[in-house]
Formats: sequence, structure tokens, C-alpha cells
Amino acid sequence: MTAGTTANTPLTLHADVYGPTDAEPLVLLGSLGSTTEMWLPQLDGLCDDRRVIALDHRGHGKSPLTPAGADGPTVPDLAADVLHTLDGLGVAGFTVVGLSLGGAVAQYLAATSDRVTAAVFICTAAKFGDPSGWVERAHTARTDGVGALADAVITRWFSPAYREQNPATTDHYRDMIAATPDEGYAACCDALSQWDFTSRLGEVTVPTLVVAGEHDPSTAPETVKVIADGVAGSSYVVLSPAAHLPNLEQPQTVNGLIRGFLAG
Repeated sequence: MTAGTTANTPLTLHADVYGPTDAEPLVLLGSLGSTTEMWLPQLDGLCDDRRVIALDHRGHGKSPLTPAGADGPTVPDLAADVLHTLDGLGVAGFTVVGLSLGGAVAQYLAATSDRVTAAVFICTAAKFGDPSGWVERAHTARTDGVGALADAVITRWFSPAYREQNPATTDHYRDMIAATPDEGYAACCDALSQWDFTSRLGEVTVPTLVVAGEHDPSTAPETVKVIADGVAGSSYVVLSPAAHLPNLEQPQTVNGLIRGFLAG
């Protein structure tokens, strides 16, 4: 291992920031294989009265990869990246919105950081199935490239009707997945293979909204509901039609849910 380059050294992530600098911060954390582009409807739609900050996970988009020779990362490491990056942006308290992998990071932040004032968990899980599936996906990314996974991933991201009605958008996001650095994708698969927050959901005590997509094959509504059941006082909503990325498939509805939640 290279001296001073462990996964426990937080990285500064790429951030897209919109809205008044003195407004309450709203931090958006996306899916495995995504960039901040997956949050465009929220960056546009929520920035009038919020400081909306979308971040690329390490090894995704414009964020750096884990340094060569370092371990990890784990989900706590990804969460440390978020806090480190927000430090650089002068952000103290914030609402966190996390989807899929970003939802795992958001769960950890909401449970462990007193800087989180409220949380929105979208199409995510306290445990993402059997670890072997993530180990296999990481292996494919490293040996065949993320492009070999992109077609399968996009069918989970959007419902069949949405893909049929929006072929250009579907192709755009498929290309975004395929452009993810192979090691960045694989390393986050490794992190998800170790993720099991089921017994710790009770540590989330901030106001919480939990959102599922009725047609999501990755994190089905019953999987997402485990989080809602484990977080006392949380609200739970199932959107239809919607698959794994309802923030893109139903952007106005998701924006309205977030606005209503924060206002309430």
C-alpha cells in the first residue's frame, strides 16, 4: 500500500451547485454508474429556494478514483468523501437525498452525522441482496468493462413504457453508465457487497421520507419498505409508473414530494 493513500483518506468529489448560496443545502447522491446528470430535473426544479448540490461518487463522472494501492472504499468511506467535500463548500447542516448506492451513503450519513437535518431515501436498500451478485458484477466491470453491463442496467433504471416513449433519453443514460470508469464502478460494487445496515436503521432519527418505484426490479417496494419500517416516524411512498430512477421518470412528482416533505 502506498503511504498516505488509504480509502480512509476522504476525497474531494465533483459537485454541481445551483441556488442561492445562503439557502438551506440539499445534497443529492446518485446511483451506481451515474453522474450528477441524473439529478438535472432536481437541480433545475429545486434550486429556487435551496442550495442544491449534486455530487459524483468517487470513481464516477468527474470525481477522482481511489488512489492506486489503497483499500476499499466502503460505504462509510464514500460518506466521508461527502462530508469532506461539503466542508470545502462551506456547508454545515444539510438535507441528504440518496438514490440506490447514494441511498446507502445517505442512510449512513443520516445515522452517524449530526450535520444531517433530514433525509430522503429513494429506491435504495438496507441490504442489496446476496453479496455474491456484487462480487460477480465487479469482476465483469474489471474484465469486460462497464459497457458490458450497461444494457442490463438501463432496463432496471426505467420502466419499459418509459424506455419506449423516450428512446433518446434512454440512450443518453445508457451511455452515461457505459462511460463510468471500470475500476470506479467495480470498487463501488465491492462496497455494496459489504453493505448491511438493517440492524442500524433505528439510528436514523431525523425526519425521513422513503420513496419506492412500483416497477423497480433492483430495489422492489418491499425491499425499500424495510427502511421505512426501520426508521421511526418516516413517511413511505410508492410511485407508479416508475422503476429504479423515479426522479427522472417522474421528476415533477419527486420534486413535489421533496418540497412537501421539507415544508412539512
